[in-house]
Amino acid sequence: MNNFTLAYTDLYQLSMAQVYFLKGKTQETAVFDYYFRRIPFKGGYAIFAGLNEFLELLENLSFSKEDIDYLKTQNFDDSFLDYLQNFKFKGSIRACREGEVIFSTAPILQVEANIIEAQLIETILLNTLNFQTLIATKASRIRLVAKEKTLLDFGLRRAQGPGGYYATKASVIGGFNGTSNVVAGKDFNISISGTMAHSYIQSYDSELEAFRDFATHRPTNCVLLVDTYDTLKSGIPNAITVAKEMEQKGQCLLAIRLDSGDLAYFAKESRKLLDDAGLDYVKIAASNQLDEYVIRSLQEQDAPIDIYGVGTNLVIGKPDGALDGVYKLAFSSGKPRIKISESLTKTTIPHRKQVYRNYDKNGFFAGSDVIAMIEEKEIEMMNHPYEPYKTLNIEKFKKEALLQVVMQNGEKLNDSPSLEQIASFSKERLLLLPFEYKRFDNPHIYKIGISDALKKERDLLIDSHKN
Repeated sequence: MNNFTLAYTDLYQLSMAQVYFLKGKTQETAVFDYYFRRIPFKGGYAIFAGLNEFLELLENLSFSKEDIDYLKTQNFDDSFLDYLQNFKFKGSIRACREGEVIFSTAPILQVEANIIEAQLIETILLNTLNFQTLIATKASRIRLVAKEKTLLDFGLRRAQGPGGYYATKASVIGGFNGTSNVVAGKDFNISISGTMAHSYIQSYDSELEAFRDFATHRPTNCVLLVDTYDTLKSGIPNAITVAKEMEQKGQCLLAIRLDSGDLAYFAKESRKLLDDAGLDYVKIAASNQLDEYVIRSLQEQDAPIDIYGVGTNLVIGKPDGALDGVYKLAFSSGKPRIKISESLTKTTIPHRKQVYRNYDKNGFFAGSDVIAMIEEKEIEMMNHPYEPYKTLNIEKFKKEALLQVVMQNGEKLNDSPSLEQIASFSKERLLLLPFEYKRFDNPHIYKIGISDALKKERDLLIDSHKN
């Protein structure tokens, strides 16, 4: 949707890149890890999203003539700007599959490129992956409580600018069925849905006539908004009248929509009125500041709601608003690199790495992933990354390597999967995660550990820097 150039970055990326260039480091290889520190929404897992957009952007990412002209006004060296004119990412990327169930601390993606290339792509990487992962995770939580009910993204009008476009795509990865967002529906082949606004009904002198005109000119997938004046005394009776008139024409009213008030009560009363009129096929849709907690409450009350339209709370990732994904140097110039902090949780994990998922004897996730050095094959023990004396024997578990090469020499290795394929994969993976990690209240903590060899290397690096 957006024609990004590499000017879509932070100034300090360019400032650092210029130093690397002027010091002759254009051939110095660097390895960066992308991961996040805290699972959003106080949950037990996250859903990885945004990878395919990022890879497609990266294949064609460059500086435009206008970018270079602008940078000339910002006191950059002319020879550096000449270098940027022909810039193209030529590195490699290993990553989890898009839609994967992921957890904090473990690398989700690893970039290997010359240090200038690796540095310049940081901002667009974080901007793309952090946002979509946050929204896919929110959508997944909503799907868990909605069970098999239809979920629609209604959030475009409340999204932060163009973010609504990618929020729609991420919501489908998390389990949503459709959207009101027309352009995202077109571009991603997502089913589009919509009803009417209160203003449409208000513009008529008669609610019934408003319904009649709408049904006449939009008979397919017709949904009537019934709470503009009085839901039970006006909206539903008028909707019933129009539904009966549609039947006479061989048409069917798809649904009525509730957008205010006590949704559980109105849904139950509306269901009775519709059923008594022989309209048991007419569905009930609900909207109005829904999130996973409101929907869970409605489900627990057995509210006969078939379709949930979720807007603001989905597309802005409320209440978190952002995923705290980070991009940290792990290796450069042939050496492992580390960032040390007074808080061990902010001390990075060095080296080229692989992440292995452990499976129990029944084929489900065993509740632990281990981060290892890339050349390791047999891993028997894992260590808590931040608490020195916590260990876990993982010898008995079957292991699956999560990071796979998805880009080499700046070119994608495979065709991008369809959104439907990504969503299907994510659903399959989430089924392998035991319920204890998916519950909202005090979910089990999924264990992330480091191998003995990686722990030894990290400890040596910490000691060398402190001494």
